[in-house]
Amino acid sequence: MKILGIDPGSINCGYGLIGAQETRFPDSTDGPSAGLRCLKELVYISSGRLTMAATKPLHERLRELFNSLTDIIAESCPDEIVIERIFFAKGIKAALSLGHTRGVVLLAASLTGTPIFEYTPLEVKQAVVGYGRAEKRQVQSMVSEILSIHHQLSADGADALAIALCHANTQGTLAGLRRDKQMPRIVKR
Repeated sequence: MKILGIDPGSINCGYGLIGAQETRFPDSTDGPSAGLRCLKELVYISSGRLTMAATKPLHERLRELFNSLTDIIAESCPDEIVIERIFFAKGIKAALSLGHTRGVVLLAASLTGTPIFEYTPLEVKQAVVGYGRAEKRQVQSMVSEILSIHHQLSADGADALAIALCHANTQGTLAGLRRDKQMPRIVKR
């Protein structure tokens, strides 16, 4: 499974692609829940930053962003796309610009028919670093550690990879919870 994370921005937009492989192995527990267990291995595939010239009008930057994201999505063929949900901005103008950018990102992603998920920065930091108010450099460091990346990542690329990691971890947890709910409960008396 491939997960594409996107960190929207009207000047710099980060993207990061990871692969999630499940390795099945025998479970040593007895009882009705015995069987095969899965271990999810997360693998770095690629990341980067799309940069649009700040001197260009917003509509030109949005067109450039749309075209670039469409190419990246077509080339990477992700199974799921994850986008950062923004809930604050530094000012009204920044909020409007970011809103337009998110709209373009959502449009580019939705046109593929690929499932789209969204997480707030707080959720991403909590999932990757363990602390929702972590600094950018902490996130960047943990992303490199988790994915065994030995080269310098752009801050935007690292943020996008963090979004993808958050989703992989969250979906793994939710799948486990769904699986547990389907298991018959044994009540000892």
